[in-house]
Amino acid sequence: MAESSLRRKIAVILATDVVGYSTKMEENEDQTLKNLKVCRYIIDGLVDEHHGRIFNTAGDSVLADFQSAVEAVICGSEFQNTIKERNNTVPEEEQMEFRIGINMGDVVIEGDNLYGEGVNIAARLEALAQPGGVCLSKNVHEIVNKKTDFQFHDLGEQTVKNTVLHAVDVTLDGTSQRILPESTTRQQSSTEKPPAIAVLPFANMGGDPEQE
Repeated sequence: MAESSLRRKIAVILATDVVGYSTKMEENEDQTLKNLKVCRYIIDGLVDEHHGRIFNTAGDSVLADFQSAVEAVICGSEFQNTIKERNNTVPEEEQMEFRIGINMGDVVIEGDNLYGEGVNIAARLEALAQPGGVCLSKNVHEIVNKKTDFQFHDLGEQTVKNTVLHAVDVTLDGTSQRILPESTTRQQSSTEKPPAIAVLPFANMGGDPEQE
């Protein structure tokens, strides 16, 4: 009997985690977990409000699935703005910053969980995002560009964990317009040496010692 094929769908994936989470846990585990719980309450509510679904959490990371790219970007941006407002009202030791990456792509459905390249690219974009920022794949940007009032900054092709992707920042308060290096696929590999000009001695064909 043939093995049943995998169930797949196109999904908009939002990936987020805490900046410097390991360090925070080492410094004050109890306080960090309390702060994370507060922030999780915020993002859980926003994901639900924007018709998304959280399908995976591990430590400080959250993965959410949306049917709409517009809703996902609004959700991520509202979360970052809310976290910034919270950070302005609490002591430094209670502050947290998050990175968010959003991608639209093919995913594999397994129970309540999602896997595959669509999820992996969202995680790569999250790693590329600046603290307090939201970083989008090119296809998500193309959808939301004319359907929202957000401003965007094109980062071009970037290489993250051996994956080349076209990334676009959402311009939010507190974030900067970054200029990142071009993808390493467009540059000379760091392991390659630049061309060299060899300077070789000429042989004295005339027999005159002064010409050596």
